[in-house]
Amino acid sequence: MRRLARWCMTHRRRVILGWLAIAVLVTVAAHAIGPSYSTVFGIPGTQSQHARELLKREFPAQSGDVDTIVLRTAHGTIDSPKVRAAIEPLLKRVTALPHVAGIVSPYSSAGAVQVSANRMTAFATVNYDRPANLLSTNAGTPLLADVKAVHVPGLQVAAGGEVVQQAEGFSAGPATGVGVIAALLILLLTFGSVAAAGLPLITAGLGLVTGVALIGIATHVTNMSNISPDLALMIGLGVGIDYALFIVTRFRESYLAIGDVELSVLEAMDTSGRAIILAGCTVMIALLGMFATGVAFMYGLAIAAVIAVFLTLLASLTLLPALLARFGPRLVRAGDAGGGRFRRRRPAETHSTPAPGAVASEHSAWRRWSGTVQRHPRPLALVSFVVMVVLVTPVLALRLDESDAGNNPTSQTSRHAFDLLAQGFGQGFNGPLLLVAELPPHDPATALSTLRTDVAGTPGVVAVTQPRISPSGTVAVMQAYPSSAPEALATVELVNHLRHTVLPEFEQSTATPVLVGGFTAGSIDFSDYLANRLPLFFGLVILLSAVLLLVVFRSVVIPVQAAILNLLTVGAALGVTVAVFQWGWLGGLFGVQKGPIEAWVPVIMFAVVFGLSMDYEVFLVSRIRERWLLRRDASAAVAEGVSLTGRVITAAAAIMVCVFLSFVLGDERTLKEFGFALAVAVFLDALIVRCMLLPASLELIGPITWRLPSWLERLLPQINVEGAHGPARGPVDGGVSEPPAGPIPAGAGA
Repeated sequence: MRRLARWCMTHRRRVILGWLAIAVLVTVAAHAIGPSYSTVFGIPGTQSQHARELLKREFPAQSGDVDTIVLRTAHGTIDSPKVRAAIEPLLKRVTALPHVAGIVSPYSSAGAVQVSANRMTAFATVNYDRPANLLSTNAGTPLLADVKAVHVPGLQVAAGGEVVQQAEGFSAGPATGVGVIAALLILLLTFGSVAAAGLPLITAGLGLVTGVALIGIATHVTNMSNISPDLALMIGLGVGIDYALFIVTRFRESYLAIGDVELSVLEAMDTSGRAIILAGCTVMIALLGMFATGVAFMYGLAIAAVIAVFLTLLASLTLLPALLARFGPRLVRAGDAGGGRFRRRRPAETHSTPAPGAVASEHSAWRRWSGTVQRHPRPLALVSFVVMVVLVTPVLALRLDESDAGNNPTSQTSRHAFDLLAQGFGQGFNGPLLLVAELPPHDPATALSTLRTDVAGTPGVVAVTQPRISPSGTVAVMQAYPSSAPEALATVELVNHLRHTVLPEFEQSTATPVLVGGFTAGSIDFSDYLANRLPLFFGLVILLSAVLLLVVFRSVVIPVQAAILNLLTVGAALGVTVAVFQWGWLGGLFGVQKGPIEAWVPVIMFAVVFGLSMDYEVFLVSRIRERWLLRRDASAAVAEGVSLTGRVITAAAAIMVCVFLSFVLGDERTLKEFGFALAVAVFLDALIVRCMLLPASLELIGPITWRLPSWLERLLPQINVEGAHGPARGPVDGGVSEPPAGPIPAGAGA
């Protein structure tokens, strides 16, 4: 690490210009190529996927997604000459659009169920030859243009469906700008210097610009959802600023102690630099662990987030040392001028490392707080634990599913179409179920008639369309419209009832297999599959994190408490998210309606939160361990560790909370949900877990925290996060690590 830092300082002009050149070139290349986003929700082995594959093989015209064009007239009926004169040419134009396999008009006999009882509302179905995720992002743009071109007094026309929503896109709002401004203000309060506050933002910014451009290029290599860049931006901006913040903080400490820029940069990179490598690798490994879910949709999100984290980490390890070598003295002079809290050593002292016994002032707020924890560990541990458990409780009611267009902004035509359909027919017409039947060789007409009758008579089904037969005559397709909204629990129960009761009985009596497919059924399959894979994914991430902490801190207690506390953090954050987004508590404050939690949110949230918690874990526990090795006083080690790290941990957490929470200002429900969940997780982890529950628990456990069996000590590999001057390790006295023979640099291991 020191060699890399020294090279970056020696060639700082090349490093800075190199990063600028790479960011510009990659961004220009990404804009020239253009992104190609696609969303893959298909799950191998599910009914919806089997139905799609069968249609693709036997009935290509019905194998794609279905959009709707909804019309409602305020005067007369849809049969009035003015309405027909506007709608029929519109449908004719849409029929000629690329990838449109056909249209079922409400004016045709096949579209009889597509007209309301009062004939004031109707809709046409637009069938595509491919799923939305296999079409270009702007495939629905011509349809939107044609719909918006219709102007008839008293007539409302809107379009909805997956292809339309993909063309409409979404806006993250002022999230990035608000997050950056909030981060700058927090950094200014932390450092008291514009220069010191600006370096983390510049470092994270250059890394993210390059990363987002690479994500755009990567969309041509693998499937990535259109929310991938915003998700990567959210995660990358938070961790990028934090990583740079840790290094800048250590640089200031070292420079104010030894007064030499080069030695201070080397010291910062050799300690905090090693720590952020461990933290960054943990985040990336946790994100890549999403491949264990076996869900293609998660792969793209994981890859995009890993690209962002890797580029911001790389910028912190290379660009930041170069910037510190160039502007380092300004950071300290500007920040020190106002407060005068630090004393620079005399020139004779500038080539030594900071004194090992240096601790925070006895009168600092964090020193006083650590003393409070030390005096009252039991009540603080109990209260903080109870608070976390109470917040976890709503997770028991967690329901995973995809939210429907009823959650879209009211300005979008897809939301307008959803509302028109719900008012004219019922919310279930926004999420039809696709019934795909493999026809028997004898008397298929009777089988289809029986199927239509059985499904139409099922409670929760309000209408079933006439069947359409494939060119080969072996497959038939019909649509069943539920009485409940696509995201409603009643719709899930209806799909399960059809699959497990109604259709098996029909198949047994007619020898006609029937599959339930379509987007709504596919979303249900996706959520069920992902929910079943969560225990495997969670187990892998927890196990990996525990092993890393065991190796790094040579303690059995630390990985166990980390696993428990991190699970509490994730559970509490999910619980609060359920209360707001699923139950609707304070939903108006965040501009959201009641609905299910997107199935992918707990997965990627768990990966990110576990990685970020490891970040704070390493930063805090390494300081506590350093003090334990130095003083052999477990209580004093906890108190000093908290006092030394509390300020920077809370500053880093405050930045992440602001960055994540700023995404609630956008109009995309999934990003609101994810940003809110991460903000709550970081807030709880930094405020309750790291400042209360963890130190109180370690205070109660005492010296047992650092006991490790001698045989296990010998088996574990050595991972040095304390740098070149880190403490030596060796088992003594039945497994308690030996303190170092020489002095330990202040802050080693952070």
